[in-house]
Amino acid sequence: MVLKNLLKRALISLVVLGFFHSVTANAGVPMDQVRSTVDQVLVILQDPALKTENKKNERREQLRRVIFARFDFAEMARRSLGPEWRRRTATEQQEFVRLFTNLLQESYVGTIESYNGDKVVYNRELQDQDSAEVQTTLTTRGEASYSINYRLRLVGKDWKVYDVVIENISVVNNYRSQFTRVIGKSSYEELVRTMKEKTLSGRNSPQACGEKC
Repeated sequence: MVLKNLLKRALISLVVLGFFHSVTANAGVPMDQVRSTVDQVLVILQDPALKTENKKNERREQLRRVIFARFDFAEMARRSLGPEWRRRTATEQQEFVRLFTNLLQESYVGTIESYNGDKVVYNRELQDQDSAEVQTTLTTRGEASYSINYRLRLVGKDWKVYDVVIENISVVNNYRSQFTRVIGKSSYEELVRTMKEKTLSGRNSPQACGEKC
């Protein structure tokens, strides 16, 4: 399963948690905050005034603000770039975070509108001081099941998702492998160039970063 499909399932599952869910008895703050995000998403998706085609951009912008506020893109970007992060200047790091954030938002914001009856169960919440993991299972209408676990870190008073592990495949690790491969074959500058091109073009081509990102 390529990275785009992995993250698509993760984002869809984040939405459908609010449609069909069973919650563990010891659910804590991280899971509660995920549920709060879901509730806000549902209000947007179920708003009749936003369902028309001429409201598509407004609907997606509202969804983007709500869903991606739950993600720590700076931390995801840092982890995804791996050792190369430390070799970049502060200005380059800021630019990479911006490009990485735009890449994910532009590529995947529309996927949450493709809900088709999938069901998600909250299985377990693990918490250790300022880190946590919310473990879920997504079952498609075809009865195929996938484990989707959200890794979060405490940022101020908010629990932010910094990685999603789908069927034991980490989205961050997957990006890191792809970015490392692009840098190894060419250069960091080439990686940045292709990320800029993808963001500017608005394409969803999986080859835009040289491989599958």
